[in-house]
Amino acid sequence: MIDTSQVLPGQLVISKAGRDVDRCFIIIDIIDQQYVSLVDGYLRKVEKPKKKKIKHLMKTNYISEFIVEKLNKGEKITNVMVRREIEKLDIKSDLD
Repeated sequence: MIDTSQVLPGQLVISKAGRDVDRCFIIIDIIDQQYVSLVDGYLRKVEKPKKKKIKHLMKTNYISEFIVEKLNKGEKITNVMVRREIEKLDIKSDLD
């Protein structure tokens, strides 16, 4: 089982449980040992990120350097940026 010490902001993850099962998200914040904040730019927008337990996520090795850079600089991230990064990483085609 993974915990928040094994994931980073900007990392692409896939939901394993809940209504959003099999959806790709980008982590934008680590809340505590069990929870992270996720966005996908569609259903979960930057303005209202999803709080989800880390045990309900499948970690990938994909990290959006663009999103990491924006987060580190404290710059605003838009939903369009998030959608573009998820499409660019395109993890779904690698899993099938």
